[in-house]
Amino acid sequence: MYHDIADDLIHSIENKLFKEKLPTEHQLMERYNVSRNTIRKAIDIVAQKGLVRRVQGSGYFVNDISQAEKTVVNLTMGLSRTRYHKEMTSKIVTFDEIHADEALSQQYGVRNGAALLRVIRLRYVEKQLYSLEYAYYVKSEVPSLSLASINHSIFDYIRDKYNIRINNSDQYLSQDRLTSEAASLLGLKPKTACMTLQQSNFYKNDVLFNFSQTIYVYPNLSFYFHAANQSGN
Repeated sequence: MYHDIADDLIHSIENKLFKEKLPTEHQLMERYNVSRNTIRKAIDIVAQKGLVRRVQGSGYFVNDISQAEKTVVNLTMGLSRTRYHKEMTSKIVTFDEIHADEALSQQYGVRNGAALLRVIRLRYVEKQLYSLEYAYYVKSEVPSLSLASINHSIFDYIRDKYNIRINNSDQYLSQDRLTSEAASLLGLKPKTACMTLQQSNFYKNDVLFNFSQTIYVYPNLSFYFHAANQSGN
């Protein structure tokens, strides 16, 4: 229940229904007809994604991280949830089933030989090339994908169909030089340096269900990551 409420709050923030702060906990309890504990769990999720901050005695304020909406990537939110999510379109390069080789096993920790659904796609924001994504879904956890989801949001699809939500992620951001294949797909010269995100996503008891490499080419991108002090100091 609180995950669904968190998703709705995130949607409201993304669509600027809450511009400065969230309604009070009591107002949210009435809105969703749930307990205070459920509301606090939902808000905790929203806060963990860097979208709100609590000010003692004043409530929960919305963080403004949209320096320029299309040029900020909120890594804490995950690639499928961004402020320009609705404007994103995809061009599918490859959608097939493969088995993990030793290179994928060593790089991402997937079992060697595991069946994978592979999606290679170019992504666009308002028709401008944004990224090239190589994504792999462990078939034992995600048995199938629809073409509609691949053109839009795969994570939304597997959340609704398989009740899979990201519990934690490993993310590595680096500047890498393009392979000949990636350069050809992006229309750039081989060995061009681009920002690249390597990500492994886990759910429930740290079960790997997805890993990916995303190469960004959209101009003037900034990468935002929210970190909370867990020590209480």
